Amino acid sequence: MSETLTQTGAGAFDAEQTRYLEGFASGIAAVRLTGGLSTGGAGAAGPPAEPTGPEASHIKAQDRTVKDGGKLCEQEKWKRAENPFDGHNRLIQEAAAGKQPKPEDNFRWRYHGLFWVAPNQMSYMCRMRIPNGILHHWQFAGVADLADEHGGGYVHVTTRANLQVREISPEHAQPFLDGLTDIGLTARGAGADNIRNVTGSSTAGIDAQELLDTRPLAKSWHNWILNDRSLYGLPRKFNVAFDGSGVMPTLEETNDIGFQAVEVLDGASVPPGIYMRLVLGGISGHRDLARDTGIVLKPEDCNAVADAIIRVFIENGDRTNRNKSRMKYVLDAWGFDKYLAAVEAKLGRTLDRVAPEHVAPRKPTDRFAHVGVHAQKQPGLNWIGVVLPVGKMTSDQVRALATIAAECGDGQIRLTVWQNFIFSGVPDAKVAEVESRVEALGLTTKAAGIRSGLVACTGARGCKFAASDTKGHALIIADHIETALPNLDVPVNVHLTGCHHSCAQHYIGDIGLIGAKVIVSEEGDTVEGYDIVVGGGFAENPKIGTEIWKAVKAEDAPSRVEALLRAYLARRQGPEESFQAFTSRTGAEALRDAAEEQPALKAAA
Repeated sequence: MSETLTQTGAGAFDAEQTRYLEGFASGIAAVRLTGGLSTGGAGAAGPPAEPTGPEASHIKAQDRTVKDGGKLCEQEKWKRAENPFDGHNRLIQEAAAGKQPKPEDNFRWRYHGLFWVAPNQMSYMCRMRIPNGILHHWQFAGVADLADEHGGGYVHVTTRANLQVREISPEHAQPFLDGLTDIGLTARGAGADNIRNVTGSSTAGIDAQELLDTRPLAKSWHNWILNDRSLYGLPRKFNVAFDGSGVMPTLEETNDIGFQAVEVLDGASVPPGIYMRLVLGGISGHRDLARDTGIVLKPEDCNAVADAIIRVFIENGDRTNRNKSRMKYVLDAWGFDKYLAAVEAKLGRTLDRVAPEHVAPRKPTDRFAHVGVHAQKQPGLNWIGVVLPVGKMTSDQVRALATIAAECGDGQIRLTVWQNFIFSGVPDAKVAEVESRVEALGLTTKAAGIRSGLVACTGARGCKFAASDTKGHALIIADHIETALPNLDVPVNVHLTGCHHSCAQHYIGDIGLIGAKVIVSEEGDTVEGYDIVVGGGFAENPKIGTEIWKAVKAEDAPSRVEALLRAYLARRQGPEESFQAFTSRTGAEALRDAAEEQPALKAAA
């Protein structure tokens, strides 16, 4: 600074001026370091500056936690030390150099959709954002090209009607994200403590039963949150879903916020018509489904109400314990009335409530609606669901399927929460051609008793949390059941999840398996296995399943599933009685006992 101030010539400063200006410059530097000017006399520190900007509400919540004696968890400290979006240029530089992320950066880069999945795979997985799960055929093919150029050459459909690509090496991370932008997709906010991909009815706009087309609502919410930095960095991840009340359920009851299209009847506190019913607090991995708040909304009010719900969560969610940081735990601690009062205070108005007797019951769902040929409400057109082996497709299959959509349908790909997708807008005259071309790819559109309802998370092959190889074991179970019970004549949902995060939502399956390490020796040696639950449900029959067996070795899981199905087939009242209805009527324990009487299990015992 002194070199600048000690000028020579006509504009020179004298010695006294130079000392004054140097002192003034030093004072400015001190203000920058301390965050404000002192107001309490010599040596007194001023009050800390009030947080400002889009992260202000998050910083205030963290400060309150510390002031009240809490200790922020590591992830909260990482968010505060460097906002993940501000670190993007560092991500680019370090990834280009092939650098593997440190734990704190593995968390931060998830804001950009990148998950470092070591040690299972020494690479990134990228999860995208596809509102309502619908994309164009050329985007679908573009993802396949990116998977070939930058990833492992295959694509997975997720349980949030989304796509993810694995085996992306560090130097390919940013080029992959750039490629998504080029085809009109994004991965922004797809991971970490953010609002995840918004789901909606997969048959929106083409289902004769639906009360409301969810596509505009899902897209509007997607755009509402995408570039609002104040809605990132929540206490924990957050899920929102819109269900149009069609034949294919969206599983909105497993979301933090669910909006359900309902018909309000005469005599209610609001005029009769179609509204969105608000349900809150779903998180099936913690054995809880979203509960009806009694609130109904006009569809155009969903964004503002969801925004207020989330901002109450931002201010009051637990930032100390990751196991108790979902919104469900604020609802448990406060109760629904207190939480909703805080939401209404944010909105500045009271929300409308309608008693259950003034709401028409939801029409039944079809457990085969996501598979096979179904007539659309548009005359002469059909949607066709394709069965995918636990959600996996090779890049070549993806490109070929995209071509079928363009040549035989309306050019759209509609992903579902059942880890598959449907073609839409297929004319009657093109149905046989679609079925034939899909079969030629080694896939099928035929609905089957076991494979069409098979759901599995990534598992131990690609996730460090998983205790078992869920995708591999799911296919073994399917092969076994198709051989042992070829005449299984009803859909059965079998969900395999690798850990307590329950990405495959095992608690809502007819039969659910959660990964477990099974001890097989006195020395503590373990093998992969599962705890098994039965009787879960969703849509018009929501229910958390009941555990009936613990620590079943993976090699024994196929025979356990077979025994359960044999007991069901032998004792049901007829094909019209679903597996869940049978389990509810007889009881989970009675089903277990009947299964253990089956020859295969009796001999093993």
